[in-house]
Amino acid sequence: MKKRGRKSSVWMKLPTVVSMISSTMVLVLLGMVVLFALTARELSRSMRESLVITVVLQDDVSEPDAMALRDALSMAPYVKQLHYISREQALEEQRQSMDLDPTEFLGENPFAISMELTLYEPYSSSDSLLVISDALKRDKSVADVLYQKDLVDNLNLNLNRASVVLLVVAVLLIIISMSLINNMVRMLIFNRRFNIYTMKLVGARWSFVRRPFMLRAVGMGIGSALIADVLLIAPVQWLLSYDASFSVYLPLRNIGIMAGSVLLFGLTLMLVCTYVSVTRVLRFRESDLYQ
Repeated sequence: MKKRGRKSSVWMKLPTVVSMISSTMVLVLLGMVVLFALTARELSRSMRESLVITVVLQDDVSEPDAMALRDALSMAPYVKQLHYISREQALEEQRQSMDLDPTEFLGENPFAISMELTLYEPYSSSDSLLVISDALKRDKSVADVLYQKDLVDNLNLNLNRASVVLLVVAVLLIIISMSLINNMVRMLIFNRRFNIYTMKLVGARWSFVRRPFMLRAVGMGIGSALIADVLLIAPVQWLLSYDASFSVYLPLRNIGIMAGSVLLFGLTLMLVCTYVSVTRVLRFRESDLYQ
């Protein structure tokens, strides 16, 4: 009798275990989508902020005036980093790169003072760069503002296309995930339809009937999400330990967002699907139980 009781207990728990495994796999898929989207966002930001704008000053600009302009630009809200290149530094870089000293045949240093700017991502669009370039050129000490316009346009166009494709894929995968978890919960509740109908016949309130199913949904949702988070975070941590440079594209903030999203999505979807499925079975008539 004990063996038979144990076997029946195992068979009763088997659907729950299978459901948790299925929901865990679905949540892993969802977590991968979220993490991939966040990583793509970091990569896009890094590429946009690596664009360089070169500000070339007039030949007659003195060093103190150039320093004053440098200090003013470094405080601008759109400037992330500023690299100041003096005439002497530009001449030295020319000597090292070309193995040639222009002063030997020109008699003077032909290079002007310049500054290389990298901008924050919101200011890296083509329109923003054009406005910034025009504003810099209005300064009398600025001779020219140089940047690769075609490269900027192509980069922004390709990144926008990639964002749209990624958004469409993410929406489709989320819909598939919701459908899979909903069908899994409906099957699990449908298997208990006779128990639910019996409780309804003896006068149990619907909220009383729902309570044990909702509590189990909380446990399944949290359990599945935690297992999914472990399966997702473990390879990420291994990757970061293997090469720390990946932390630029996989910061702890994004890993936390991914883990929190999986937990919130898993718990919310499990509760909503359970509530809807139990309510649906509670509305069954006796003839519906055998369909």
